[in-house]
Order: sequence, then structure tokens, then C-alpha cells
Amino acid sequence: MNIFTMLTNDPVVMFSFGGLAIMLGICAYYVYYFIKHINEDTKS
Repeated sequence: MNIFTMLTNDPVVMFSFGGLAIMLGICAYYVYYFIKHINEDTKS
């Protein structure tokens, strides 16, 4: 459990996980955005 407490208390790990979460959120938004616009183009 020493590794788990080190990972939860280390600010470098927290910033890394935060950056990954933001990046994955942006990627998910763009996937939604492109799929939405592709579906709108195929309807018309």
C-alpha cells in the first residue's frame, strides 16, 4: 500500500492524471462533434 499512498500524495502524479483527464475529455468532445456533423450531412 506504500505505492498507492505515494501515488495519491505526489503532486506530479496528480497533475499527470489531471492532464490526461482533460485531454480525454477534449478528445471525447471532438469525437462527438465530428460524429454529430457527419450524421447531419448524411441526412440532407
